[in-house]
This record gives sequence, C-alpha cells and structure tokens, in this order.
Amino acid sequence: QVQLVESGGGLVQTGGSLRLSCAASGRTFSSYTMGWFRQAPGKEREFVAAITAITRSGGITYAGDSVKGRFTISRDGDKNTVYPQMESLKPEDTAVYYCAADLTRDAYSSKWSAGFWGQGTQVTVSS
Repeated sequence: QVQLVESGGGLVQTGGSLRLSCAASGRTFSSYTMGWFRQAPGKEREFVAAITAITRSGGITYAGDSVKGRFTISRDGDKNTVYPQMESLKPEDTAVYYCAADLTRDAYSSKWSAGFWGQGTQVTVSS
C-alpha cells in the first residue's frame, strides 16, 4: 500500500514556474514508476509526466504532449518524494494535479494508468 500527499499548488501568473511535491509512504516506493496527472474542470484526467524506478543510470522520464519541453520530473529516493517542475505556465495548465504511483502504460493505446492516487492539489495560472 502506498499513500501519497501532494503539496506546492497555488496561483501563478502566465509564464511563471511552480514546483509540486509528492511525499510517498511505503517501503516499495523505489520500485514504482511515479508520476502526475491533471484534471481541468469539464475535462478528462490527463497524463502529465512519469519517472520510472531508479536504476544505476537514473529514472527514465516521460512527459505528456501538452507539457513537453516545459515540465520535468525528478524523484528523491532518500525522501520518498517526486517533484514535477513546471515552467512557462499557461492558463490552460490550470487544473487539479494528482500524484500517482505504480504507473503503467498500455502497449496498444499508450494510455497511462496508476494503481495509487493522491488527493490532488490545485494549480491556477492567471492570464
């Protein structure tokens, strides 16, 4: 079982930056692919970014098409924490951001899903 607690959401202006944090509990944190999704009002939940379990060469990262080049993701194994760094924010990035653990990607649809979810943190980008 994994429990996830997000923090760092808030209000930021267009073009600004924000770093979220997700603190995970559970001994198997290091073995999970971790990531983030977001959901804007009236829209479906959208994949944002993921980072695989840490190996000798470091975790492999993935980013959704709408955030590529602007968002990055990292993880700290000692702190059991995952950080998405969000740059060049746009009003369309406004959403509730959810931390997730045990992410997998469907081989046929390429759709991401997760086994564990946090409660979410609101990010609002003002124009």
